[in-house]
Amino acid sequence: MKTNRYTYILLLSAGVITIACSTKKDSFVNRNFHAVNTEYNVLYNGGLALDAGIKELKTTYAENYWEVLPVERMQTPVEEMAPTEKRNANFERAEDKATKAIQKHSMYIGGTERNPQIDEAHLLLGQARYYDNRFVPALEAFNYVLLKYPSSSKIDEVKVWREKSNIRLDNDGVAIKNLKKLIEEKEGKMDEQIYSDANAMLGQAYIKEGYQDSAVSALMKAAQYSKDNEKKARYYFISGQLFSRLNINDSAFSYYQKVIDMKRKSPRVYTIQAHAMQAGQFDYKTGDTLAFMEKYRDLLKDRENREFLDVINHQVGLFYDKQGMNKKAVEYYNYSLRKKKGDHYLVASNYRNIAEINFEDAKYVMAGKYYDSTLVNMDYRTREYKTIKKKRDNLEDVIKYEGIAQRNDSILKVAGMPDAERLAYYQDHIIKLKEQEEIMRKKAEAEAQRKENMEAADGGPGPIGDLGKVSMGAPTSSKVGGEPVGAMSGMPARRNAANGGGARPGAEGTFYFYTPASVQYGKLTFQSQWGKRANADNWRVASEIKAGAGTNAQDTTIDNDSLTASGSKEDKLLEPKYDPQFYISQIPTEAKALDSIGTERNFAYYQLGVIYKEKFKEYRRAVDKLETLLTNNPEERLILPSKYNLYKLYEALGDTANAEKYKQMVLNQYPDSRYAEIIRNPNSDTVKQGTPDAVYTSVFDKYSNGEIREVDVAIDEYIDQYNGEEILPKFELLKARVQARLAGVDEYKKALNYVALTYPNSSEGKEADALLKKDIPALEKAAFGAKPTTYKLIFKVNPDDPKAAALTAKIKQFIKDGNNNRITLSNDIYTRGENFLVIHGLINRLAAVDAATILKDYKDYKVAETPVIISSEDYKVLQMKKNFDQYLAIQ
Repeated sequence: MKTNRYTYILLLSAGVITIACSTKKDSFVNRNFHAVNTEYNVLYNGGLALDAGIKELKTTYAENYWEVLPVERMQTPVEEMAPTEKRNANFERAEDKATKAIQKHSMYIGGTERNPQIDEAHLLLGQARYYDNRFVPALEAFNYVLLKYPSSSKIDEVKVWREKSNIRLDNDGVAIKNLKKLIEEKEGKMDEQIYSDANAMLGQAYIKEGYQDSAVSALMKAAQYSKDNEKKARYYFISGQLFSRLNINDSAFSYYQKVIDMKRKSPRVYTIQAHAMQAGQFDYKTGDTLAFMEKYRDLLKDRENREFLDVINHQVGLFYDKQGMNKKAVEYYNYSLRKKKGDHYLVASNYRNIAEINFEDAKYVMAGKYYDSTLVNMDYRTREYKTIKKKRDNLEDVIKYEGIAQRNDSILKVAGMPDAERLAYYQDHIIKLKEQEEIMRKKAEAEAQRKENMEAADGGPGPIGDLGKVSMGAPTSSKVGGEPVGAMSGMPARRNAANGGGARPGAEGTFYFYTPASVQYGKLTFQSQWGKRANADNWRVASEIKAGAGTNAQDTTIDNDSLTASGSKEDKLLEPKYDPQFYISQIPTEAKALDSIGTERNFAYYQLGVIYKEKFKEYRRAVDKLETLLTNNPEERLILPSKYNLYKLYEALGDTANAEKYKQMVLNQYPDSRYAEIIRNPNSDTVKQGTPDAVYTSVFDKYSNGEIREVDVAIDEYIDQYNGEEILPKFELLKARVQARLAGVDEYKKALNYVALTYPNSSEGKEADALLKKDIPALEKAAFGAKPTTYKLIFKVNPDDPKAAALTAKIKQFIKDGNNNRITLSNDIYTRGENFLVIHGLINRLAAVDAATILKDYKDYKVAETPVIISSEDYKVLQMKKNFDQYLAIQ
């Protein structure tokens, strides 16, 4: 009986559950069964998944504090994801739970939803789709709630989410209208957090539309009513950023301070970034610098700030940079780089600022390397990237010409010294060289001793253990310790290994050749003992055998110990770098060589003046270079443009006295020049027609119209006239094309090579380089003997010879009499002094022979000149390579 009773209870329970599971019956049991199951099972798990996804999003989202932050974080759209990046699976799980709740527990009976939890299921569905970047399906879910459940307790929240979706779909105007209406209608009547979220999204819409002042007002309300401290801090921070954009710095400072004053209630990253933003507003001239540094010292010491040392050190470096304390600034920028995280723009800013410091110190090669590292870490689509890229490209010319100027100045300075002074100059140099080597030797000895002590303390190196301790280091393309590496191929690879493999500086592996100091010590010790030795077999005896020429060649028994003792001093005395005559003998003495060096130096100074003026707007540097040039007795062609540029430079600097001085020099000394005309009548038609661009256009039009020889005569004059100006590479490339037409592919190649090497950063230089790599090899491969298609008759003539006109008239008559439209005549340029009269359209060689015979023998023509028969393909080769004699030799 007891068994039967339990059986009946189980059967009854199963029946009740079966009846309750039905979604078609509107009963108390059914409604509550599905409502409870929906709320405490499916929606509960879906909500947990959504919360987990949002939490993960906060930790993985890459914030860019250099731009105005978005009000909320979103995962990267699928099309923008990196190959290794994965989508947030929590949002998909949340969507699955919401879908399950709708499909299995919805009780839509008689046009009404009887399960009170389904509106929340649709809300969860829309939220999951929203965070998954599927905004149209999300909008559908929210609209369904608004349509089917107008009296839902979640209706205000759903309206906010709908407008969030509209903002993501760029329906900002619609979102602003609806959110403003919701806020006005429900102010004081809706949940405070929902009210805060509505204002926050209204602020986001205003930011997108560019209404920053309206956005600030909305975000202030959002922060006021938010119960979430993380959101509150974020809204304060964004408000500070917006006030900064509006140049209302006091209000910006105040809102950043609100973030700081939240203390531990605010995420640490907002606090640190707020300090950084306040530092950006600091007045370095009138502000309390002591209080500023005290504040940042405290931030650096705080253990909680370890994760943000890159930001803090950058701000300290910026402080010293603004104060003109370059050494300290570079030191802190490097500290920032060593602590770098994922903020690429911060890394780029450190490199950029170090590059600027090196540029100001005239360390152009190093500045160029740091600019390279800057560009590696910047978004190539930004305007700043393009500006720095242009500056880096222009720096190539600065590096080139500064090197020429410094080298040639040094040579000319030493060449002009009296013999005794020159000897003393190099003796001083040798003393300094020896002192430096002695310092290096002592450092190497100390390092070697330290290594020995470490090995002794460890019980000596093991056969394999020490090798295993060697830090293989980072790849040479990485950036280590604040040094720009990778773009800087000149940096030593071993330095990277020492500092980039996770070991502290100076903690290299104990293997000898992995320790630069030990290697250097070994080199110095060897040289002090043996002197310079060739890398050859029997190196110990090689120098003695060479020195002992004339001794018995068969007597090769040498006491190595005596060689060690006696040979080292002699070898050291014979070291070229320790002999002043080694340097003096290399100084040019001929007047012609010195004049050439001076000419090259002067041209470099002129180029530097123009580059600093036109490309960098560094007017003081430009003045210095051009005025130095005028004291160096420059060539006449450089004097006038230098004086004109100095007039314009002083005018830009506001120095009216010097501007007037150089202006009068140009007007009085060169009254008929183009520069004088520009000063007198800057807007005249003559000046406009004489601008470099107008002149180039005129010359290029002549070239296009076939006036090759006229362009060839004029172009060298224009190259001299516009020397140092930005348009010069265009004239040089046009000259190369003229060379191709008049002198052939070999001269064309030389001219292109000159353009590519002289103007590597201009568009013309790059075009010339591309032609050298692509077109020139194909032209050089062209040869006689290709399969012919048609033939030609060619007569070589002098274009100025009267006989050429008579010959042309006879050929034209021949063509007219033949009444053959395929036969034509052209007068083609061949070289600077020769043309070809070419009869085209002869279908085969026999037709060409017949035409030549008729021209020679027929009484109406009687052409005395003998034409050359050539195929159309060989004629192309002939014009490209200008090898007429070679063609005649193979016929």
